Amino acid sequence: MKKAVHFGAGNIGRGFIGEILFENGFDIAFVDVNERIIDALNERGSYEIEIAEEGQRHIAVSGVRGINNGQHPEEVVAAIAEADLVTIAIGPNILPFIAPLVAQGIEARQAAGNTQPLDVLACENMIGGSSFLYEEVKKHLSEAGLAFAEAHIGFPNAAVDRIVPAQSHEDPLFVVVEPFNEWVVETHAMKNPDLKLAKVHYEADLEPFIERKLFSVNSGHATSAYIGAHFGAQTILEALENPTVKAKVEAVLAEIRSLLVAKWGFEETALEDYHKIIISRFENPFIVDDVARVARTPIRKLGYDERFIRPIRELRERGLSYDALLQTVRYIFEYKDETDAQSVELQAMLAQEPLANVVEKVTGVTDSALVAEIVAAVEG
Repeated sequence: MKKAVHFGAGNIGRGFIGEILFENGFDIAFVDVNERIIDALNERGSYEIEIAEEGQRHIAVSGVRGINNGQHPEEVVAAIAEADLVTIAIGPNILPFIAPLVAQGIEARQAAGNTQPLDVLACENMIGGSSFLYEEVKKHLSEAGLAFAEAHIGFPNAAVDRIVPAQSHEDPLFVVVEPFNEWVVETHAMKNPDLKLAKVHYEADLEPFIERKLFSVNSGHATSAYIGAHFGAQTILEALENPTVKAKVEAVLAEIRSLLVAKWGFEETALEDYHKIIISRFENPFIVDDVARVARTPIRKLGYDERFIRPIRELRERGLSYDALLQTVRYIFEYKDETDAQSVELQAMLAQEPLANVVEKVTGVTDSALVAEIVAAVEG
């Protein structure tokens, strides 16, 4: 039986990555600091996934165990030492914190003489997640460990897409997910190209697919949330039932299409179909996805290379329209959620500093003309 180590036993880890690994015949060691989830995995060795569709079918995932990396880091190292695949879904900001364990696992493989090629896949909502992780891992490798990693350990970038709404169940392992899923892996950095997973797409150049997902799903989802919040919606489905909100989301996606066609040569009709599927996913009546969940961390979502400012910059460079995206940025700046630290921080900044300063600070934009456009949109 093949062995996988997966960092992150949350809903995405169990409800997406875990399902695919199980269907590909892996025993899975989930690594997490959530004691309740880890204990439940070890007690039962299985869990259930519900697909949010007509009939609400269930999938039983078995052959799983848990490792608490806070309490037993040595067990994580031992698991990596003999793993056939390592996957990660913990959030971009947490990647540096697991880098030491990954590095120790690599050196444990070296010490054991395990030269079987191993790929480490960071399945995060970010461009270049695995490459970023490798740079962090390098900081903790000895010279010999680095040479071993360069020869035997791959860090191929990946793009993942599945909506897993916020949820709470009596069973801590039960998770509800949408029917759609997409997992794309870039092939050139793979060290073990013979190990390819069924239901995963492999592409020579991942960047077009990452940007298609980031600028379509992430931008569209967040647009639905921020504009929906402006019009009083509590859920994404409720937001898109408002014709005004839906029209604004469609306008954002039209601008995204123009960028993807110009930059990557995607076929426009195929992109239109892709965007219709995305909206239908957001409108899934079997998923209750809270606006507050999707809209959280507005400062991060306003980042220079994130889902709004980056397409705005790149559309502007090409002389293409970005009016709908600018209007969405306005709604982000007005968004208020007292339970979200970044929302509170953003509103405090707006109350204490000139708007232009806040725009520059949170977006990282230094082009004074674009800053002025964003300011005008926010004040509009």
